[in-house]
Amino acid sequence: MALRATVYKVALQINDLDRQVFEQHALSLACHPSETEERLMVRLLAFALEACEGLTFGRGISNDDEATLWQHDLSGALRLWVEVGLPDERVLRRASGRADRVVAYTYGGRSAALWWAQNQDALRRLANLRVVELPTEFSKALAALVERNMDVQVTVQDGLVWMTVGEKMLEVQPAIRQPWA
Repeated sequence: MALRATVYKVALQINDLDRQVFEQHALSLACHPSETEERLMVRLLAFALEACEGLTFGRGISNDDEATLWQHDLSGALRLWVEVGLPDERVLRRASGRADRVVAYTYGGRSAALWWAQNQDALRRLANLRVVELPTEFSKALAALVERNMDVQVTVQDGLVWMTVGEKMLEVQPAIRQPWA
């Protein structure tokens, strides 16, 4: 018998003062059996930080041809491609050719630093790619807050991010490894 995805229900409120985005979303997030709760929460945070009209979750982890998150405009053109974790450089290169903007949210401490060291030369050539690294203590703390039904609030101001899950709040300033050119 195949393992099934675990579904998480999220009431998400976004207050991004840096981009003037103020939205509420009722989300159902499917956590693939091979996906960790840490990745699930980073994926949710990436959704909040990139929130825009038409942003949807792709099949990402189970399909290399789809992003973790992506946005198509009304004509079907791919505007935004978002990856979470330590994606293969070839995936980001291919995404860079398909989408107007590409963002990679990395986490994992030493693994993320090693990934960046190994890939930065190739990735720096991609002008439409931004790489954002989350500290490992933050992503691990996010994973500890996971519940099947969550009320989540994400506030962004001056590059600082506050993420509240239920009654617990975490603060982080993501490191921008590579800004958009």
